[in-house]
Order: sequence, then structure tokens, then C-alpha cells
Amino acid sequence: MNMRNRIITISLGVVLCAGVVHAAEPAEVEQFVKARIEIGEMMTNYFKGGSGYGDGQRPSQEQMRQMGADINAKLTALLSKHDLTLDQYRQRSPEVFADDAAVKQYLSEHPDLKQRYEALPLDRMGRGGSTGRGY
Repeated sequence: MNMRNRIITISLGVVLCAGVVHAAEPAEVEQFVKARIEIGEMMTNYFKGGSGYGDGQRPSQEQMRQMGADINAKLTALLSKHDLTLDQYRQRSPEVFADDAAVKQYLSEHPDLKQRYEALPLDRMGRGGSTGRGY
């Protein structure tokens, strides 16, 4: 029984320490929140009004590839303003935004950004049980 308690205590300690190591720093929260806002606004503008592919018609595979390349180029340029690469953002953003308390704290200190953040579409920004890409 005593050995089992020690193992549980050590395991809990390791889990808690790992959580502290991966907690988002305030500067990182700021960096990622600002990037997410700009990405969301850019994507909203990108798809505003639709592309006019016809009545219920989907874009061709070639058009989809061109669109994907265009979006990635725009995202790369936008993220470079925040000293991030697309890969860095995609890898780290789930961890940063998982720290809901830090994100809410930052947004409460910046009402102008909070308003822009809350205006983003929930289904595409990785919030509210999203199935989107999670930009």
C-alpha cells in the first residue's frame, strides 16, 4: 500500500510539472491571440461573397490546390509579422489556446482585441467544440 501511494504521488508530480512546463507565457499568449485574430479576419475576408463557382458547383481540384497555396502564402506572410512560421503556429497554438484562463485574462486586459476575437466565426477558429482547421 505504501509503495502504491508513492508511485501515485510521483506520477502526479510528473504530470503537474509537465503541465507547468507547457503553460503559455503571457507574451506567447499575446503573440498567438493577435495572430489568431488577424488570421480569422483574413480568412473571413478571403471567403466573403463566395467565389462564384456556379449554382451549387464545387471548385475543381486544380482550383482547390491554387486556393490552398494562396491561403498558405497569405498565412505565412501574416504569421511572419508575429515572428512565427506556419508550422510553429499549427504546432503550438493548440497548447496556447488550451490555457483558457490565460487567454481570457489577456483579452480582458485588451477590450479592443476581445471584441475582434469574439467576432471571429466559432466553427473555424478552433473555439466552441470546433471541427474546423483551428486557425
